[in-house]
Amino acid sequence: MSGVRSVGVVGLGYIGLPTSVVFADHGVDIIGIDVNPATVDSINRGEPHIVEPQLDVLLRKVVESGKLRATLTAEAADAFIIAVPTPFRDNHEPDLAYIEAAVKSIAPVLAKGNLIVLESTAPVGATDRLSEWLASSRPDLTFPHQAGELSDIRVAHCPERVLPGQILRELVENDRIIGGLTPKCGQAASDLYRVFVRGNVKLTDARTAEMAKLTENAFRDVNIAFANELSVICDRLGINVWELIGLANLHPRVNILNPGPGVGGHCIAVDPWFIVAADRENSRLIQAARAVNDGKPHFVVDQVRQAAAKFDQPRIACLGLAYKANVDDLRESPAVDIVHMLAEQKIGTLLVVEPHVDTLPKALTAQGLTLSDYAQAVDSADIVLLLVDHALFLAGGRDALNGKIVINTRGVL
Repeated sequence: MSGVRSVGVVGLGYIGLPTSVVFADHGVDIIGIDVNPATVDSINRGEPHIVEPQLDVLLRKVVESGKLRATLTAEAADAFIIAVPTPFRDNHEPDLAYIEAAVKSIAPVLAKGNLIVLESTAPVGATDRLSEWLASSRPDLTFPHQAGELSDIRVAHCPERVLPGQILRELVENDRIIGGLTPKCGQAASDLYRVFVRGNVKLTDARTAEMAKLTENAFRDVNIAFANELSVICDRLGINVWELIGLANLHPRVNILNPGPGVGGHCIAVDPWFIVAADRENSRLIQAARAVNDGKPHFVVDQVRQAAAKFDQPRIACLGLAYKANVDDLRESPAVDIVHMLAEQKIGTLLVVEPHVDTLPKALTAQGLTLSDYAQAVDSADIVLLLVDHALFLAGGRDALNGKIVINTRGVL
């Protein structure tokens, strides 16, 4: 059992909030830190601002018990976990501004013996930079890059590796990789996570841990790109790509993933670029996969344009905006990009359906689009464009689609 009694979690989003709740449910006092006042207020009421099964029940429990509270300003704690976004800039270079801001927010309250864990997915070397940023802010303390095992502060990287929709279960059950800037840093972080992790905890160095997370997501990106490339080829050859993949996967050593309208989410669509940024010359396959997956939304738009040409004023039901089924996460979603392109190119009247959000992103409202009811949109549509395989859409069945042109990017219905 870890000797850590209190943890400050910086960033209360899709990873930080569930992590906070699980720690609190296992007896750790959690100080959640976020820059958004609305997020802080919502959490302190016991109301999650994100959609995740069972999160509302568990959050209410730990808030009412006093084990978790949220604040805008960092407070002293035994350990700190940084779980903020790591986007990329326009040139696909990693943007560490959120991590740096998080580091500077906790620096004033650090004390000798503290542990800092970076959970944010980050390019190789980010944990070293975190230690350097802390040292520049707190010259009265020593850090691993200065004093090694004798440092006042321990620093480690422990990348998240959970699936939206199953986060609370996977936080507990999945294996974790922990990379310390020194072996003692790694062991301190391991002791902390073993408070709730039932899976294996594998120790390594920080740079390897950083690269491991990037590798996991680049692997999936490359495999999805193969499936997406197959889907384009099969469309030209008049072959059902999902039937083809099902047949090919009967081979005991073949496991092709499913194609879709592109690749979204904050991980798979972003993290491979961190590897490319580190070594552009030798990451040719990863770059090619990114090009294939980023190009798939344009292929879908072309399919819709061809179908729309059969009507004078087509009505197009666009089903789903999230990057995957049954979540409210629209980050890097190819569905959003597709609907935006259709609106920009004025391809028909768009009826946008996304049951997991209350408002459309600004890029779509700026085009004059509003949310539509699922049943009404499908009933009045000439073309049904399935972008996300939400349970609501699958439950609607095939009968409602009779007499309509269906563009099915998910291979269901």
